[in-house]
Amino acid sequence: MLNAATFSFLTDLRANNNKAWLDTNRPAYEEAKADFLVLVTEVLRQVEAADPAIAGSHLQAKKCLFRLNRDIRFSSDKTPYKTNFGAWFNAGGKGAPTAGYYLNLEPGGSFVAGGMYMPEAKVLATLRQEIDYNLPAFEALLAAPEFQRHFPGLNQEHRLQRPPKGYEAANPALPYLKLKSFTASHPLSDAALLRPGVSQQITAGFAALQPLVEFLNRGLD
Repeated sequence: MLNAATFSFLTDLRANNNKAWLDTNRPAYEEAKADFLVLVTEVLRQVEAADPAIAGSHLQAKKCLFRLNRDIRFSSDKTPYKTNFGAWFNAGGKGAPTAGYYLNLEPGGSFVAGGMYMPEAKVLATLRQEIDYNLPAFEALLAAPEFQRHFPGLNQEHRLQRPPKGYEAANPALPYLKLKSFTASHPLSDAALLRPGVSQQITAGFAALQPLVEFLNRGLD
């Protein structure tokens, strides 16, 4: 479980998103980051026990964490810091163009997620082809009771209005082929994250996502 002070730090950062404030409050930041790392370490250990690809990759928990600093080079929002902590569990590491599992920690906005978000065009085309060729298997994993118990379906952001190039409007896979990401997510309450056993709740969500992650990664082999 997490310490309430970790949520307090992120809440305060949201209200004081500037370098001067963070410099003054760096000890609180380091404590919050260390607290999140403890949770990520516990989650990673459980994911390794369930997912052979993760187990064989010898990930380090600290390498799963995202940096607090935002990339503001091409953004109109110049606030320097993210107001969440995030961790990405992927056999290839954070930079790999493959599917994995994500944990987001944010007051009032925490969630577990997995799959592949906004892959580059060549990878997206490969995944669309894999889904088109193996539609019954893809639909079966989305219809699995464990998946449906945790997730309402695939996320629909950035969905195309028209069929992607090379696909007919009558293609039965079209609802999935229009997607630019293949992800699913489930919210986590602040209260749940402060309770013992939250790592098991997180990894139960990841376990439900594992068939989706494996399907996507097989398609890229």
